[in-house]
Amino acid sequence: MSLTITHPHLELIQACKLNDRKAQQKLYQLYAQPMFSVCYRIVNQQEEAEDVLQEAFIRMFRQVESFREEASFGAWFKRIVVNGSLNHIKQRKRQQDKIEHLKDESEESIAEEDEPNLPTYSVNQVQGALELLPEGYRVVFSLYLFEEYSHREIAEELGITESTSKSQLNRAKKKMRELLIQMPYEMSHNNS
Repeated sequence: MSLTITHPHLELIQACKLNDRKAQQKLYQLYAQPMFSVCYRIVNQQEEAEDVLQEAFIRMFRQVESFREEASFGAWFKRIVVNGSLNHIKQRKRQQDKIEHLKDESEESIAEEDEPNLPTYSVNQVQGALELLPEGYRVVFSLYLFEEYSHREIAEELGITESTSKSQLNRAKKKMRELLIQMPYEMSHNNS
């Protein structure tokens, strides 16, 4: 028994398969903002996220023929966006490694602490703290919590071990706590 998935934008997708420019524009308008959010959470720089998004749309329009309607279009396209973002991060890291000789970071595992009762933080505060995380922490944190990847999937995508993914997530959570506690009180009450 096969599960039938309904696609709310099936007519647009079919028109895109026929290279219909108006349909491509409509699909772009529907998906640009949510997919930009995915890019930005991973890449963490607006201009770079915009570039990654544009490349993802180009790749999607070139590969739209391969969309087989077995999953939702949004999930299929999101995978292209996430992969493009991760490839961008890898390329950026390779470039940085050529410029600098970085010290290897020890892979000691950090035991997951009991979650203390934290105050409620605004979206702006969380976004601000997320932007301050080191790249490795931010990528794992974003993939795990926002994109709902498992540690196995993160390990496969980033070419690391599952234990490294778990360790990076624990470190990211700890660093996020520190950053949020250090955030100025005024940030959460700017509009009050």
